[in-house]
Amino acid sequence: MQRRHRVLTVLVGGLLLGVVDLLLQRTLPYPWANLANSSAVWAVGAFGIGSWLRADWRRSAFAGIVLLLVAVEAYYLAAVVLMNDSARNLWSPTTMAWLFFGVLAGALFGGAGGLSRHRKPWLRAIAVAMPGAVLLAEAATLFNRSAQPGRGSHYRTDSLQTAVIEVILGVALILLVARTNRVRLQAIAAATVLAVLGFAAYTVAGFGG
Repeated sequence: MQRRHRVLTVLVGGLLLGVVDLLLQRTLPYPWANLANSSAVWAVGAFGIGSWLRADWRRSAFAGIVLLLVAVEAYYLAAVVLMNDSARNLWSPTTMAWLFFGVLAGALFGGAGGLSRHRKPWLRAIAVAMPGAVLLAEAATLFNRSAQPGRGSHYRTDSLQTAVIEVILGVALILLVARTNRVRLQAIAAATVLAVLGFAAYTVAGFGG
């Protein structure tokens, strides 16, 4: 029964993540609408489910993958039902790309969630730093994107506001997830390095332009 409960929680969590993301993206004012549709927030969701499972990193990584794959399809299915979008979007190249990123992010952040209680302090600190680091990396990407020429003033304002929110959330998450001040300091140091790597990954993946 416990295993069924965990499987059901992951599936329902993915369904809610996709549907609620679409609804909030369309109803919230900016900059909160940007945050609702943030890939970093989805990655934090994978970390959360991996941590909630209290399982080894392999099962946590798998749970993160399932969560994000379900979320992607739920997002596009909700768009079909609520917005009369084409059902072809469920298997479009864009959707396939997001499913690919979902596998990568789900494995990485779900696994980190599973390692967030690891006995080795250095490994635990890196894992705890992951959700904050991805928010900081996306914030840096938004700062960089808003500074590019040709962007409208409203776009720049919204992006900068979203970036500031993500910085605050990123630091707050590290302080919240870490259990001691020592781990918090270690995680903040790790998050700084990971955020730089994450910014590079966002740029290579094409999110920096």
